[in-house]
Amino acid sequence: MTRSVWLKADDEVGEWETRKRRITAGLEAGVDWVLVDEHDVERVRELGEVNVAAFSNGDVHVMEAEQDETNAEAVVVGKDGEGDGTVDLPTDFSGSADLSSLRSNGDSPQGGYVRILNEDYEAFAQAVATEAEYTLVIGDDWQIIPLENLIARIGEETDLIAGVQTAEEARTAFETLELGSDGVLLDADDPDEIRKTVEVRDESQRESVDLQFAEVTAIEQTGSADRVCVDTGNLMEHDEGMLVGSMSRGLFFVHAETAESPYVASRPFRVNAGAVHAYVRTPDGGTKYLSELRSGDEVQVVDTNGNTREAIVGRVKIEKRPMFRVQAETAEGDRIETLLQNAETIKVATSEGRKAITDLEAGDELKVFYEDTARHFGEAVDESIIEK
Repeated sequence: MTRSVWLKADDEVGEWETRKRRITAGLEAGVDWVLVDEHDVERVRELGEVNVAAFSNGDVHVMEAEQDETNAEAVVVGKDGEGDGTVDLPTDFSGSADLSSLRSNGDSPQGGYVRILNEDYEAFAQAVATEAEYTLVIGDDWQIIPLENLIARIGEETDLIAGVQTAEEARTAFETLELGSDGVLLDADDPDEIRKTVEVRDESQRESVDLQFAEVTAIEQTGSADRVCVDTGNLMEHDEGMLVGSMSRGLFFVHAETAESPYVASRPFRVNAGAVHAYVRTPDGGTKYLSELRSGDEVQVVDTNGNTREAIVGRVKIEKRPMFRVQAETAEGDRIETLLQNAETIKVATSEGRKAITDLEAGDELKVFYEDTARHFGEAVDESIIEK
């Protein structure tokens, strides 16, 4: 599931300068959507690149005109209407003006805004979800129970966006019923809170990989090969690195160059990942050959506990260097191997801690990611492939 963060920045937030500060903080943090009143759409465009949603007054003809004039990615009905209680709900939802507006808007992306004031509004949100591409729900006195009910009852016909005021509330929304909402609508001014909410979004989309130990059965010097250093646009922590290997089913954990040495300064943006033929794991769970990486690509950064995040490749350095061939046997009895540069700065994760490749010996246990599957163009496939 792809999660999103919407930032509420309509007139209820305050004067334009107040709204502008909030929007600017959102753009810097990396929010996905900004929700404003229709007269602010072009102002948001001038501040930066982001999806913009605009509140409509709910009138069918005005709504269609606003969609054309404001160039918003989505029009949202419900504010100052039935959705927020300004206008009473009809006893029969089929006569709802908000629902009529949603139905009449053709193929344009559209959203419905509903404040969950009581059970009737919860039922109304369900009705909105059948018509809207985005269903934005705001809990007042009750938040968790209505959200649980809506997550359980609403399918994939809409993106459910839950109103929150803090990053912790966003985390709860993303974790509710183990499925979570598709997104959150954040109502906050604090730039740190906005940034933390975006971080929660990113964390919620990341996988956790199961790392295991494999015993080194052979390590030997080979000739020179074309070695790849992956320099990212992100700084890595001391316990982080990448998963690389000659065989896609078994990838070795190689540390980033975060350690200082008497001869070489640390380069915490770099992983010396091995020879050009090797695989590196990507954030989508696939693999790429090291030789294929280009500036702007994304690679997966992993820590020694298996937590992952994405990093942007800034540069790839390929140079001829002397290499080691490392062979290891997994708990399943499978042999895996890779080529790594013969240099003290290349560190691997062992059962005894971080260790230089030059100090590695047969019998050492290395952290690896192992999955008994073949790959075709980086995608896992169910077929027999022999790698030697």
